[in-house]
Amino acid sequence: MSRTGVWLVGARGGVSTTVIAGLAAIQQGRKDRVGLLTETSLFENCDLPPLDDLIIGGHEVREGSLLDSARAICADSGSLGHELIAEIATTLEQVDSRIRPGILFNAGKAILSLEGIRSDCVEQDPAQAVARIEQDLREFRTENDLSGVVVVNLSSTEAALPPHPSHGCAEELLQQLAQGTTEPFRSSTLYAIAAAQVGASFVNFTPSPAALLPATCQLLEEQGCPFAGSDGKTGETLVKSALAPMFFQRALKVLSWQGYNMLGDRDGEILSCSENRQTKIESKGELIKKILGEDVHSQVSIDYVPSLGDNKTAWDLIHFEGFLGHRMTMQFTWQGCDAVLAAPLVLDLCRLMEWARQRGDAGLQQHCGLFFKSPHQSEIYDLSSQFQALTDYLQSCRQQADPSGSP
Repeated sequence: MSRTGVWLVGARGGVSTTVIAGLAAIQQGRKDRVGLLTETSLFENCDLPPLDDLIIGGHEVREGSLLDSARAICADSGSLGHELIAEIATTLEQVDSRIRPGILFNAGKAILSLEGIRSDCVEQDPAQAVARIEQDLREFRTENDLSGVVVVNLSSTEAALPPHPSHGCAEELLQQLAQGTTEPFRSSTLYAIAAAQVGASFVNFTPSPAALLPATCQLLEEQGCPFAGSDGKTGETLVKSALAPMFFQRALKVLSWQGYNMLGDRDGEILSCSENRQTKIESKGELIKKILGEDVHSQVSIDYVPSLGDNKTAWDLIHFEGFLGHRMTMQFTWQGCDAVLAAPLVLDLCRLMEWARQRGDAGLQQHCGLFFKSPHQSEIYDLSSQFQALTDYLQSCRQQADPSGSP
C-alpha cells in the first residue's frame, strides 16, 4: 500500500491538532468534509492520494500531548468537542508517538518566551539541527513505509531574517551551513533545507520569510521537491481577495482600506511582539495595493486580545468614491475560528504536493496561490484569478493523462 507522510512542524499547535483530529475523524468514517476543496467535483478524475492513506508525524518544541492540546481547544473555542476527542483519543496517542522534539534556531525572544518550551530544542549549530531533522524525517519514512513525505511549516511566525549574501544561492547557503555560520538561518530555513535533502515536499503555511529564500527554493527544485507558500489565507485576507476585485471591476475608486485584527491564542501572543507582527502585517497588507494600485491608503493593524482565543475577529472599513465624486463606505466584520478554517487547507495542500511529486512536477506549485495570503513569486492576488489558475492546471493535468480526451 502506498501511503503519504505528513510531517507537521509545530505538531501540537492549534492548527496541527485540528488537522490531526479532523483527519482522524474522516478516517474513522465521518462524512463531513466541508472546507476540503480536494473533495469537491473540481478534482474529479484526479488521482490524488486518498485521505485514508495519509499518516501524520511531526516536530514540537513545547511540552505536552495531543490530548492536552485537543482538550485545550475544546475549552477555548469548542471546535473540537468532548465526544469527538473521546472517539479519536487512541489515534491522537498513536500520532503522539510519531512526534519528535523540534528545533529552535535564532527563534527570537517572542517564541523562546512561550510557556512550556523544551530546552533540548534550542539548537546552537545549524548543521547539527538540519542533521537531526533529516534523521527524524528518514526514520518517519522508513518506519511507516511511505512513498512520499510532505513537510508543512505550521510553527509560530518568525521575525524577518536580516539579508545575507548566501540567501541567493543554494551552494553558498550550504557552505555557510557546513561552516556553522548562524546569521543566514532561522528555524524555518533549516526545515526547508532538511526537506530538500531528504526529497520531501515543503509547504510554508506561515508568513515566516526565512523559509522560502531564493537559495532554499533553488535547493528544493534541484532535489525534485514540490513546494508552495506562504501564509495560509483563511480569514480577513480571503475576504479581501474576493472583494477588492469588485471595486476594480466596477470602476469604483477605493481611497482607503483599513483593516483591524484582534486575536488571542499563542498566535496572538507571538504577534504582540513588534518584530514578529511586522512579518504578518506585510503578508496581510500587500494584497490591496497589488489589486487596486499604489494610490490606495491601506493599513493593517493587529492586536492581541487574550480572551478571544482562536476565534479571531477582523473589522474592515473601505472608503471609496463613485460617480460625480460622491464618497461612500463599506464595512465588514469577519469572525472565524482560525484552526477550523486552516486545517482543510493544510490537507488539501498535502494532497496536491504529493500528487505533484508523483507526477514528477518539482519546484514551485504556482497554481496553489489560491491557498496563500502571499503567494510565492506571484503577482496574482485576486481570488477568482487564483481559482482559475488552479482550474486550468487541473485541466492540463487531465489532458496530459489522457491526450485523446476520452471519458
